[in-house]
Amino acid sequence: MLTATLFDMDGLLLDSEILWHKAELKILGDLGVPIPHGEVRLTKGMFVSEVVDYWFAQHPWTAPSRPEVVELILQAVGDLVESEGVMMPGALRAIALASERGPIAVASSTPMPLIMRSLENFNLVDHFQSIHSADIEPYGKPHPGVFLTAAKALGAAPTSCLVFEDSAAGVLAAKAGRMTCVAVPVSDELRMPAFQIADLVLNSLDELTPEWLDERFAN
Repeated sequence: MLTATLFDMDGLLLDSEILWHKAELKILGDLGVPIPHGEVRLTKGMFVSEVVDYWFAQHPWTAPSRPEVVELILQAVGDLVESEGVMMPGALRAIALASERGPIAVASSTPMPLIMRSLENFNLVDHFQSIHSADIEPYGKPHPGVFLTAAKALGAAPTSCLVFEDSAAGVLAAKAGRMTCVAVPVSDELRMPAFQIADLVLNSLDELTPEWLDERFAN
């Protein structure tokens, strides 16, 4: 039976993927990087440092340095979260339903300062017993490290954890950690093979039902 729940953040609780895309278009675009303007980020799920390295390898620039570009993007995303950010439909309800059934944590690839800035902006920090960033793990998603760390912090065995994710890398990480996974992908990514291994796929967190949770959580 399940006893604890782990939530991703960007694109799952917060409608922030578009904000990451906007920040990257601005910061990297000003450096001459021709990032596609499509709705889906080609680098979704990567650490921000990996994103910068990815684009630098293809379209190198002279200055600022890559670490400085990382900081510029993080600052821009934080500013956008505070000025334009909204929560995903059903996010507060999902947090409430999960917290009624056991401890909950955030396990995100975003660096911790931006996780905290984002959660504080929506008054969400106190909802979670633990908050974790894969940025300090040896490996990021699809490695399960951040989920295993979060599970340990909640005193829960990996096999007794439920993970909510929106990305293919996150689903792979959850299943690699032997966890139950609810996937909430954007429609353009729904057919990606990784989502076929999720235990439940929703179009929105609004579709999550108490009955589905009750069947899997210990009384």
